[in-house]
Amino acid sequence: MPITIIPHSASGSDLTDDGPVGRPLSQPPCHTRSFELDLEGAGQNRTGLWECTVGSYERQIAEAEVMHILAGECLFTPTGGTPIRIKTGDTLFFPANTTGIWEIVEPLRKVYVILQ
Repeated sequence: MPITIIPHSASGSDLTDDGPVGRPLSQPPCHTRSFELDLEGAGQNRTGLWECTVGSYERQIAEAEVMHILAGECLFTPTGGTPIRIKTGDTLFFPANTTGIWEIVEPLRKVYVILQ
């Protein structure tokens, strides 16, 4: 089984435009770009790069997620919780079914792994 490399993860040069987020809370809505890789031998788990413009939206990922912030700054407010400031260099784990609001303060770029 080969080792998987995510090329240009710091620059985000290989990202594809995904359009606006699914549940925007700001106008204009945040726009995203991404690059997803198949993880050979990792079942249904998936990984990639993701980037988002300034604004806010509802989190839609039901699966557990690990992410490392490559650039930018944001706040995440879990449903019923207090805002958490997240910035370049932070690594986070979101348990499955975590809901809340993202507020992107500076354009955000992350490496993520979605766990099935």
